[in-house]
Amino acid sequence: MLALMTISARYVCSRCGTGSSVSSATWCCPSCRGPWDLDFTAAPVPLARLAGRAGSLWRYEEALPLADPSCSLGEGRTPLVRLTDTVSAKLDFLMPTLSFKDRGAVMLAELARRLEPRRVIADSSGNAGTAVAAYCARAGLDCTVYVPEGTAPGKLEQISAHGARLTRVPGGREATARAARAAAGEPGTFYASHVFNPYFLHGTKTYVYELWEDLGGRLPDTLVVPVGNGTLLLGAALATAELYAHGLVPARPALVAVQARAVAPLAEAFHAGADELLAPASSPAPAPSSTPAPVRSTLAEGIAIPNPPRAAQILRAVRESGGTFLTVTEDEIRTAQLDLAARGLFVEPTGVACWAAITAAPRPGTAVVPLCGAGAKTGLARSRAT
Repeated sequence: MLALMTISARYVCSRCGTGSSVSSATWCCPSCRGPWDLDFTAAPVPLARLAGRAGSLWRYEEALPLADPSCSLGEGRTPLVRLTDTVSAKLDFLMPTLSFKDRGAVMLAELARRLEPRRVIADSSGNAGTAVAAYCARAGLDCTVYVPEGTAPGKLEQISAHGARLTRVPGGREATARAARAAAGEPGTFYASHVFNPYFLHGTKTYVYELWEDLGGRLPDTLVVPVGNGTLLLGAALATAELYAHGLVPARPALVAVQARAVAPLAEAFHAGADELLAPASSPAPAPSSTPAPVRSTLAEGIAIPNPPRAAQILRAVRESGGTFLTVTEDEIRTAQLDLAARGLFVEPTGVACWAAITAAPRPGTAVVPLCGAGAKTGLARSRAT
């Protein structure tokens, strides 16, 4: 049974406004099955007093809904390096599990540790599952990770090495998510969903707090972010809104979202002026967000999400920032990976998408791209996607 531990923050449905106690461990809105947001107000982070704090994302304690973690692995505080006169890269592949997903996974594991479930489950195409497995190991939590049958062997090995059980699901990312959600309602289960649980977003927002600190209380003109389920983009939107509301930045940067052209449902909806995902081409009317879009293959497997549950939030966040969506081809992904490797940075194909996009379509002013996952996880992008 889940412990009856009280946590002051509350979940609020992002679609219909229904509320729930975080201690209930309900993984989605019981009324409409929408993903949760968090009823939490961040306090201002004192830039001048950060120097003596822990060298991890927990240094921004005023902005986080959990404090005093026991399962931290020192995640965060990744380097910011210049690639050109106007574009810098945040090296988030230098996290403990070699991807940016550690930012959110540590929040989920810390929350689960306090709720004391019988088991934790997660679903992932690789990086999120690896991160959840590692932090559950750190927290002493039983963990099962659902993965698509075609997940890269290196990622499977990494998940297993942390002691998590693997459940391979026939089909792609959508089938894997459905299998995990079917198991999420079992008694004593905490669903460590990087998509549905907003604690993950409050972890990823530290990416922007770090940029703000590294740039001396400023932010770049543009934040270029890869988008599949949108967890880094929505975290960035949270952080920029908080920093602006507290008067800590004079303006909010534009959010430029990047998708692989082969799987770009959000980019297509954005450029069509839609507030939700578009229907498949054969449908005469827009389909509800629960209708899966056709799936094609792409080297950028981490953002190959045909039906992101937070689609409306992602589209709204990009529009409100004055940003846009860009797409990249498979050849551009390959070229970008080799280009970064020639600069000393070996990054997996998903992680190079933003560099590919900003190289093909430069933005005015300064920009930062995240290099999200290490190249050792998947190797070079050699095979041609269809």
